[in-house]
Amino acid sequence: MPRLSTGHLRRWPIGAASLALGLLVSSSAGLASPLTPLPLAPAPEHQAVAPLPTAATAPETYLLGPGDRVLIDIFNVPEHSGERQVLIDGSVNLNWVGGVAVKGLTLPQAAEAIAAAYNLYLYDPLVTVTLTSPRPLRVSVAGEVNRPGSYVVAFTEAPGSDPDARWPTVTQALQQAGGITQFANVRQVKVERQQSPDSASTLNLDLWALLQSGDLSQDIALRDGDSIVVPTITAIAPAEARSLASASFSPAVIQVNVVGEVPRPGTVEVPPNTPLNQALLAVGGFDNSRAQTGSVQLVRLNPDGSVSQREVAVDFTQGINEETNPILYANDVIIVGRSGTAQFSDSFDGVLETIGKIFPFFFLF
Repeated sequence: MPRLSTGHLRRWPIGAASLALGLLVSSSAGLASPLTPLPLAPAPEHQAVAPLPTAATAPETYLLGPGDRVLIDIFNVPEHSGERQVLIDGSVNLNWVGGVAVKGLTLPQAAEAIAAAYNLYLYDPLVTVTLTSPRPLRVSVAGEVNRPGSYVVAFTEAPGSDPDARWPTVTQALQQAGGITQFANVRQVKVERQQSPDSASTLNLDLWALLQSGDLSQDIALRDGDSIVVPTITAIAPAEARSLASASFSPAVIQVNVVGEVPRPGTVEVPPNTPLNQALLAVGGFDNSRAQTGSVQLVRLNPDGSVSQREVAVDFTQGINEETNPILYANDVIIVGRSGTAQFSDSFDGVLETIGKIFPFFFLF
C-alpha cells in the first residue's frame, strides 16, 4: 500500500526540489552556458509542535484511562481527526488503524503512539492529543478524617473553563470525606500518586501554610488513583485548633454530648469553635429545680488517646475564655450534676421506696 502524506501528496525534500528546478532552468537556457548549480538548502528536521494551551489542556502528568474524551488532531488530515473516547479496554478506535492503546500514557505519549500507528498510511503524521473531558476521579482518603474511604471527586466547573480552577484539589477531597478531625496533622499530609504503571511517588503537603499564608501550591490538583493520608498529631495548641476548626476542609458542624440535669440531654450538633455556654443553651440550659448551676464537668478525648476531665465554672455573662467558657471540640462531653437539694430529695425518695418494698403495710396508714 503506498504511503500518503498528511495532504495525500508525497512531499519532496527541499534539496531535491531545488536540484530539479536548477536542471529545468539550465536545460531551457541551452547547453552553451555552463551550468551553475543552485545552492542546496538542507532538509529541515521535523520538530514536534507543542499544543497551544487551551482551557481543556490537562497537565502532562495526567495519565489517560477509560472514560476520558480526547480530541485527536492530525495536521492537514481532518477526515481522520476528531473527538474520541478512551474505551473500557484503554484504547481509542481510529479510522484505518483500529484500536490504539493509550491507557496509562500521558497526552504527548498518546500522540506518539497514534502517530506511530498512522505512520503506515501517512507520511510523517503530526498528531496532537488534547484532553476535552476527563473521566471522574476516584481517590482514597485515609487517616484523620471523619469518613475515610474511596470517593469519586467531581469537577468544579463545566468543561471549557480554566483547567486549574475546575480540577479537583486535595482540600475538596477532604471536604467530601467529612472534613478533618481535631487530631489531624495538617502539616504532614501525604498524597501517594501513580506516575506511571511501574512507578509511584509521594507528595508531602503543608496545609497549615495554606491557611496561614495562602500558599495555593500546597492544595495540589488530584489525579485518578491518588491516595490521601492525613496523619495523627500528638499535641495541638488551642489557638491552632481554633484556626483549623474554621478551615474550609473542616466539618461544617461538630457533635458534642450534654448529659445530666438539662431539659434535653443528648447529642447536639453545633458549629465549629462553639463555646461551652452555647452548647448548654442549645439543650435548654439548666434544669433549675435539679441542676448544680455553678459548674459542670468537661470530659475530652486527647490526641494521645488519653481522657481528661475538669470542672468548669459556668458564667453565662462571660465571653469565650479557657477558664469559664472554653471552645468545644468534637465529641466533648458536658456533665451537668445534681444540686444538693436534688441529691437529698433523690436519696430520701430512695429510702422511702426501699421501706415501702420491705413494709408495704407501712403506707396504708
